[in-house]
Amino acid sequence: MQHRTFAIATVLTTVLAAGCGGGGLVLPEPRPLVIQSGARLNADEAELMQIYEWVDREVANIEQDPTFLIAAQPAATDVYPWETLEITADTAKIQFRRTNPDLASVYQIYAHLHLMREMGRIQEWMPEAVGADEWEFERLAVGRTADAWLLGRASFGFSPSRLMDEVVYANEAGRLDAFLLTLRGHEFPEEKAAWLAAQPGADEDFQAWFRETFDRDINGAY
Repeated sequence: MQHRTFAIATVLTTVLAAGCGGGGLVLPEPRPLVIQSGARLNADEAELMQIYEWVDREVANIEQDPTFLIAAQPAATDVYPWETLEITADTAKIQFRRTNPDLASVYQIYAHLHLMREMGRIQEWMPEAVGADEWEFERLAVGRTADAWLLGRASFGFSPSRLMDEVVYANEAGRLDAFLLTLRGHEFPEEKAAWLAAQPGADEDFQAWFRETFDRDINGAY
């Protein structure tokens, strides 16, 4: 099964631009994201163009830079990108569900950001993450990954992914921190405690939003 990589997307946008008389890249008109519960998300065209510019550059680096390797490996299970990431020296390995190969290039972006940080090169790709602690870096990296998936889903027909669609909807709703701290509070206990102390009842509010948006409970979903 061939998947729609962002490298292919580059060719598509170039062809579209030529068909429109030139003048730079033109993205396909964005499609709304609709999930099984019926919740709908509409992406902003200008935002998608900004996302595409850095996605294109980052994917090109992943494919062409010989100084490191990002290995995306098909797996039988559905996993978030952070669940399988392994970094050893100049190599990052990450798994994606084999029944949805559209995930591969997006998960590679997540792995690439983490590897660039380990190699001291994060300034090139995510300047705002320079000097960030583990929590701040993770939320930034996941946010970037969510943006890449939004681009793929809205502009290039990527197949839906239950897990990544959750990440995108949470990110677009301004609830990414709550999402990560609900699922991964054991990794960031101090940040979760501070979140709950600053916003009493925030966990119940987030779970109610998740239930309404996805028609299921987050704690019982996995």
